[in-house]
Amino acid sequence: MAGHRQQRSPRGRALRIALFSLAGLLVLAAAVGGVAYWKLNGNLKSVDINAQLGTGRPPAATDGSFNVLVLGSDSRAGSNGNLAGGDTGGTARSDTAMVVHVNQAHTAASVVSIPRDTLVARPACTAADGKPVPAARSAMYNSAFEAGGPACAVRTTEQLTGLRMDHYVEIDFAGFAGLIDAIGGVDVTTTVPIADKDSGLNLSAGTHHLQGEQALAFVRTRHGVGDGSDLGRIELQKQMMKSIMAQMGEIGLTSNPTTLWSVGDKLTRALTTDSDLGSVSALVGLAERLKAIGPEQMTMVTLPVVTAPTDANRVVPAVPAAEQLWAALRADRAVPPAVVASQPANPAEATPGASAPATPARAR
Repeated sequence: MAGHRQQRSPRGRALRIALFSLAGLLVLAAAVGGVAYWKLNGNLKSVDINAQLGTGRPPAATDGSFNVLVLGSDSRAGSNGNLAGGDTGGTARSDTAMVVHVNQAHTAASVVSIPRDTLVARPACTAADGKPVPAARSAMYNSAFEAGGPACAVRTTEQLTGLRMDHYVEIDFAGFAGLIDAIGGVDVTTTVPIADKDSGLNLSAGTHHLQGEQALAFVRTRHGVGDGSDLGRIELQKQMMKSIMAQMGEIGLTSNPTTLWSVGDKLTRALTTDSDLGSVSALVGLAERLKAIGPEQMTMVTLPVVTAPTDANRVVPAVPAAEQLWAALRADRAVPPAVVASQPANPAEATPGASAPATPARAR
């Protein structure tokens, strides 16, 4: 673990991009129809995860329910370096991870955030270049993406959850910021001031309209609000997801071709998907299946965790709550009420002057 800390500056360790652009992607896909398919298709990048993983995976559901692994990459390549700062030693990790479970009727979705520093048993896998990645008995969850890319991240997630990941979506720093700019910014409200030198975010208490770089700083912020835990940052990311969905609904993409094109071009340039989703037509098909799901039909939770016995800066899945959560999704049931009730508080919604509730770890 110490080796990981030495590779990254304090600024770099604090970075986590919110992958809450999935909602925006679905709205875009539903509306984009006849808007230069060839151009947007050319922007998309895809990975044949099924071919890389082969057999030995959880079975795909046969009842119509499905799962999507949504990752945010902290790559500093290209325009990401100017936005992200810090050093990752030339590698990229999954700084944000969400398992999105869509129910059989396609009328509701459960979104589970997995803290990046959760210690898990990482299975052996094969990287995109064909090199074998050895198994690790205890490794940070986000190390799977660093060691073996998307396929290794999918295999690790499937082993952790027992769920088949039917699809994969990845976005980078620049893509997230570009999406926010393209939709005209988003509104966020905080009841306490936020000042974080690592993310560069400075907000007074109140409601603010954030553009791309500020929104990116908001979802990366950890030290500037609450108790500085990574779990608090995930709560900020959930808040951002709701803001994105609200803004998407307000601007009316289908009636604004200029905005639609800007969103489509920037977002597809930033996306990497599994090969089955690697076209605009496939994304339109996915959006059609999800068109009945809005903010009120989404349950967003963080995987229940506790401080790791071996490292106070790491967490492990809480027993039995974590397994009860995954078991519910495997059975296509709603998130257990006990898991919903035990979620961390959003540090941006704290009572001014009140101390934040204790969280399992100040994961870095």
